[in-house]
Amino acid sequence: MVRFLTLVKPVMCILPEVSSPDHKVPFKEKIMWTIITLFIFLVCCQIPLYGVQSSHSADPFYWMRVILASNRGTLMELGTSPIITSGLVMQLLAGSKIIQVDQSLRDDRALFQGAQKLFGIIITIGEAVAYVLSGMYGEVADLGAGNAILIIIQLFFAGVIVIILDELLQKGYGLGSGISLFIATNCCENIIWKAFSPTTVNTGMGTEFEGAIVALFHQLITRENKVRALKEAFYRQNLPNCTNLLATVLVFVVVIYFQGFRVDLPVKYQKYRGQQSTYPIQLFYTSNIPIILQTALVSNLYFFSQLLYKRYSSNFLVQLLGRWQEVEGGRGGSNSIPVGGLAYYVSPPTTFAEILYDPIHAIFYFTFILVACALFSKTWIEVSGKSPKDVAKQLRDQDMFIKGYRNQSLVTMLNRYIPIAAAFGGMCIGALTVVADFMGAIGSGTGILLAVTIIFQYFEMFVKEQAKESGSFFFT
Repeated sequence: MVRFLTLVKPVMCILPEVSSPDHKVPFKEKIMWTIITLFIFLVCCQIPLYGVQSSHSADPFYWMRVILASNRGTLMELGTSPIITSGLVMQLLAGSKIIQVDQSLRDDRALFQGAQKLFGIIITIGEAVAYVLSGMYGEVADLGAGNAILIIIQLFFAGVIVIILDELLQKGYGLGSGISLFIATNCCENIIWKAFSPTTVNTGMGTEFEGAIVALFHQLITRENKVRALKEAFYRQNLPNCTNLLATVLVFVVVIYFQGFRVDLPVKYQKYRGQQSTYPIQLFYTSNIPIILQTALVSNLYFFSQLLYKRYSSNFLVQLLGRWQEVEGGRGGSNSIPVGGLAYYVSPPTTFAEILYDPIHAIFYFTFILVACALFSKTWIEVSGKSPKDVAKQLRDQDMFIKGYRNQSLVTMLNRYIPIAAAFGGMCIGALTVVADFMGAIGSGTGILLAVTIIFQYFEMFVKEQAKESGSFFFT
């Protein structure tokens, strides 16, 4: 039987690739390449797509723009969606043994990464074609074949750029991964914009600033009744307010506090007596993976539900999947919001008024998030090499042991901690996401959770890199 990875071998020569560094990259050089990568991404986020006839059609991904690091109507329209989807699918296929991969073999690792890259490029083309055919940039008949093909080509090359930038950082030239960097940047940019945006919006009570803090000072300066001005600044509807901003800060603090919850297992070396370290098992053992998987699942549900509802809105099964309604967007254009079906029940209530109006929606959403995050977290430790058996093998391969436990009982001891940390940590991530959504935090609970966990990872990375430069010892 022909192995799946063998089928990828003939196309490896034509796939874009970043060669591994032939020397140890200094810390300052890593920072430089990380900044350059981020600069290229931000520039692409501002370059509009050429050939677009209309951008006033409903946005099927406006719920997920911040989380997918995408920017509507620009080269970064698709954001990190293709590369995230390809990575998750390939990891699940490998973890469930549907495809055979031996990560200890260099050739298998290279072929697996090549297959992941190829799948990402195919998804990029598929999503680009779906976006154009769905009428996001105007009807295909109005666009013309030339413009339609040109838009697909632009989205394709932008998708390839994202894949190359991500590989550049992951190969060791920079810090972390491109996906994490882009998502964190997009989330932080969204929060800062909604806090300090100088854009004015004409409301029924006059012209107001979009930014919550700018609006606060504007109201205090221009209104005679200062108490009413404060009340409007903290509780105004349809625009970011100071309560949203305070909720966002509170969620940041709570997530950072929970990041410190961990169990340190004492580890000793068999070859070097007296030298010891610790193996940390954090509460967020799988980090932000559960929320990324849940986001990928919901975003694909939204996309396909809207495509089907647009064409077959009277079909019972399509309505069961989701019913949609167009509303005015914050910066012009329109957005589609789910008003019924499965898509509605897996979308977050944005205010306490919505929770009181439809408590079944709130209960279903809360249950869905907790169960999905817990299941995804437990599944991920099995497919990503973080299960008790995998950790025990890693320790044995590095000639390490945990004091008081033999090699045979090592897995049993790790089973007491890792599965519980994965499931409970996933549920905590999900619960924090729901609380952030219910409190009306800026950028959605999912976006904030991703931003905080990614920033915290970069902080830890920064500390470790500096320690390596100074020659300190860290367990890796």
